[in-house]
Amino acid sequence: MIAQQEDDILVETSPLPPVPIQEISEDRAITETVFPPTPNAPVKISKPEIRKSLRALTFESVFASVFYSIIGGALLSNFLLELDAGPVEIGLLASIPQLVNLLQPLGAYLVERSPSFNWYSMCIFVPSRLLWVILVPAIWFVTSVTSSHITGHQVVLLTLGIILVTNIIEAFGRAPFLGWTAVLVPERLRGRYFGFRNSLLSLTNLISVPLLGLAVSTWPGGMVQGYGVVLVLGIVFGLSSLVSQFWITDVNPQLLKVEGSDTSQPQPGGIDLSFLKDANFLKFVFYIAIWCFAVNVSAPFFNLYMLDNLEIDITIVTIYTAISTAANMLLLLLWGKLADRIGNRPLLILVGLLVAITPLLWLGTGSDQISLWVWLPLLHVLTGGTWAAIDLCTNNLMMGVASLRNQSKYFAITGAVAGVSGAIGITAGSFLATHPGAGGLLGLFALSGVLRLVALLPLLFVQEQRSVPLGQLMQVLFPVKQQRLLIQPEE
Repeated sequence: MIAQQEDDILVETSPLPPVPIQEISEDRAITETVFPPTPNAPVKISKPEIRKSLRALTFESVFASVFYSIIGGALLSNFLLELDAGPVEIGLLASIPQLVNLLQPLGAYLVERSPSFNWYSMCIFVPSRLLWVILVPAIWFVTSVTSSHITGHQVVLLTLGIILVTNIIEAFGRAPFLGWTAVLVPERLRGRYFGFRNSLLSLTNLISVPLLGLAVSTWPGGMVQGYGVVLVLGIVFGLSSLVSQFWITDVNPQLLKVEGSDTSQPQPGGIDLSFLKDANFLKFVFYIAIWCFAVNVSAPFFNLYMLDNLEIDITIVTIYTAISTAANMLLLLLWGKLADRIGNRPLLILVGLLVAITPLLWLGTGSDQISLWVWLPLLHVLTGGTWAAIDLCTNNLMMGVASLRNQSKYFAITGAVAGVSGAIGITAGSFLATHPGAGGLLGLFALSGVLRLVALLPLLFVQEQRSVPLGQLMQVLFPVKQQRLLIQPEE
């Protein structure tokens, strides 16, 4: 995802298109996907293969969602805080995954020279997920009464090192996996699949994250040791998601390159810089760069504020996360229908205003009972509901402005720009949070709110073919009221 929900410090959520488990009633809706490597030898993906692949992709996404919720978000933040990590370490925790997205275009380049999406993905994600096993004995040593060979600070540094290495590896696989999934999901069903899968993943997080947080907080050996046990479970889920890929129909990426060519002549080598001539795409990338910087100035520090400043228990924080996830899940279908009606750009602007003022609402929170049981839950409902629209519409708008011929490259470029600007924002936020004259975390939240409002300005100049002009937006949203106003003069 380009936008990152501010209640979670995401190492990297699975950026895969959504698919449902159940059978599709309309067989005619699932058409064959054809990739002709040569005029005489087309390769076809049949309807049964597509169905089987979509079910397998669903299981893969669910298992991966559990894995990423354990190695990111409030669980990992709480683990590091228990080891006396500070704002700088928490900022690095969030900025590293953002910064390594700069490598995504290289991954799109490498996959075009691979004969298999499946095996390319295995070579990327198997070692990256197995590396987390290194942290398990380190946790055992640091929690052992008889051991003094390793300190909490060393475990924090080890965790950050694992995050750095695993995200560098996974950066090469994110855009290719997205491209593989886009091949398998028929275009006319993508909205239905994506919406269902996002809701299913939200439901998975809604159930799993609070249970995992409860397990960590009530573990007899302490929360650090409890996280180690949960981490082992997460690694099992992460590897299980990769096993599910063997039921997904494999595709040769080199055939897609031939299919996307306008001519049968060989394409010239070298770096393709044609996107620099696409003015509308560059405007969108400029918006993404400013928006990601503005959001990530404060995004990693909301959990830190609750866990450290307000001293809220991890169980309560994971319940807040579940509330946010539930709001996200419930409003996804509503935002999807509204986006189809008015377009993605107008909805991004409207909801973006709510997202911009959200950090300012945190200024009124505290450790009192009203904040704990009323104000903070309402803030998480607002956050989950608005970010459902931001995530959905940002990805849809990106698909709309990207060239059909070079979509994977456009996606990788957008991801790289978003990652770099987000990392810069997180780094700036982490240092401002520790600066005596910056007002602490609350001052950081206020700054982020102002920057988000400024970041919406470039979006006004991005063009979307089917979006409603902002001047006509109220007429489209409230057609009944407008009709009454027209009828009254006739009476």
